[in-house]
Order: sequence, then C-alpha cells, then structure tokens
Amino acid sequence: MIGSLDPDQNARERDILAAIREQGATLETMGLFQDLILSHYRAHGRDLPWRQTTDPYRILVSEIMLQQTQVERVAARYPEFLERFPDFEMLARAPRSEVLLAWQGMGYNRRAIALQKTAGRVVDEYGGDLPADIETLATFPGIGKATAAAICAYAFNMPVVYIETNIRRTFIHFFFQDREGIRDDEIFPLVEQALDRGNPREWYGALMDYGTILKKRTANPNRRSASYARQSRFEGSDRQVRGKILALVLEEGTVTEDAVVARVGEDADRVKRILGDLEKEGFIAESEGTYTCR
Repeated sequence: MIGSLDPDQNARERDILAAIREQGATLETMGLFQDLILSHYRAHGRDLPWRQTTDPYRILVSEIMLQQTQVERVAARYPEFLERFPDFEMLARAPRSEVLLAWQGMGYNRRAIALQKTAGRVVDEYGGDLPADIETLATFPGIGKATAAAICAYAFNMPVVYIETNIRRTFIHFFFQDREGIRDDEIFPLVEQALDRGNPREWYGALMDYGTILKKRTANPNRRSASYARQSRFEGSDRQVRGKILALVLEEGTVTEDAVVARVGEDADRVKRILGDLEKEGFIAESEGTYTCR
C-alpha cells in the first residue's frame, strides 16, 4: 500500500538511516538509498493517469493541476479536462468561461487562465510543440523553474534536477535527520547526486511516492525545511469567497452585484472588493453593476 512499508522495507530503511547518520552521503549509502526508493516504487507505485503518458500537453496539464491540489482530486478531474480540451489548440481557442467551468473544484483558478495562456503561446509561437527546455518553459504563464524541470523529466525523460515538496521531504528524512532550518541549496546537490540519469522519469515518480508515504508515517520532515510555511486557513478566507463568487458567475452566466451578495452570504463591502479583484485579474467583466465571465 502507498501509505506503508512492508517489514523488510522498514528494516532496510532503518539500516540506511543508520548508515547515512554514520557515514553521510557516500557512494555506498547513496546506492542503498536509491535501491530502497526504486524497489518500493516498483512494488507499490501509484497508478496515476499522467504516468501512463509522455505526451507533453498531458504532462503540462497534470503538472499545473498538481501545483496546489491534492493528487486524489487531480486524478478525478484530469481525465474530464483532457476529454474536453484534448490538445493545445482546443484549449487555446476555448472560451475562458468553459476552461474555468472545467477547472471548478480544483481551486486556485489563476492556474486555469495561466494554462490556457500557455497553450496559446505554444500554438502561436511554437507550432503546437511544447519546447523541451527549462529556461524557455519557465517564461510561460504559471510555470516556474521547478514545474519546467518536472515537465522536462516526465515528458522528455531529461536528467534535470529539481526540488518540490515530496522530493524535499524524502531527502530531509534521510540526509538531514537531526537538523532544522534546512535550505534547498543544501538539498539540491544530493538530488543531483542521487539522480538516475538513465530514467529520471521513473526516479522522480519513485521519490514522489516515497515522500507521500513519509507524510503519512512520520512527523512531516518538511517542517524542518527553512522554506516551510503552514498553509493559511481556507474556511472563511478570501480564497473561499472568491471561489464561491466565480462559481456563481459561471453557473448563472450573468449576475448582479446585489444577487452575488445575497447568494454568497458575505458582507457587501467584502464581496464588492473581491468582485473588483476578479475583474482586474481577468476572470469576470462588469457592466453597470452586472457581472459576466470573460
């Protein structure tokens, strides 16, 4: 099961932790670490839909979805999104309201707009082919260096080096057992040292899955990261209200400010401010107190 290790793997992990504590990141201990991560993955790796493809468009969609949404929710919505928008051209040319409707339930709707803008650039500037280059990808909307590297690893099997939350968790657990305030620039050389350059796609998938089980088995090692920050409370937040307002506008097509206040059930000044923010960010359009989706 993804949330546990079998007794043999538990024993192996304890031995590897002890060896790393005593010897550090040597050639021998790094080899033991790699063997454990890969053996667990080959026995218990998750069957996720984006792992069944190397199509750059489908990998891009999955990586943008996974930035701030739980894997289980993405796995449920990902096939529906691809059925509606199967390629760069279809996504780029779709009405924004349709894209946002398909994104509902994923949260952080800015990602949907960024993804559509990226699709437009790929179609208009690159002939529909996603460039296999980190520096270029990082210039696209919603794609930073880490996401660009992940796309290169999973879509093109390129031996790139990057860190994200599950990778960070795995390396902190094994290589920084008694440390606090661990910086990513300390972790990065270890990620590079451990990288399977022959099959980075499988290796990073294995690291991701091991990081997932660590979150369930232990006190989250990422709390010892210098970059760790607790996620702000969602219930009652502006983010929650934004989602409610946008969902309402998408559902109704056209809605007045008074109707939004009444239906959302929030303070009128707060609703008006958030409506203004959504308009400035390109989610909705306003005309004489009536709002529609762009």
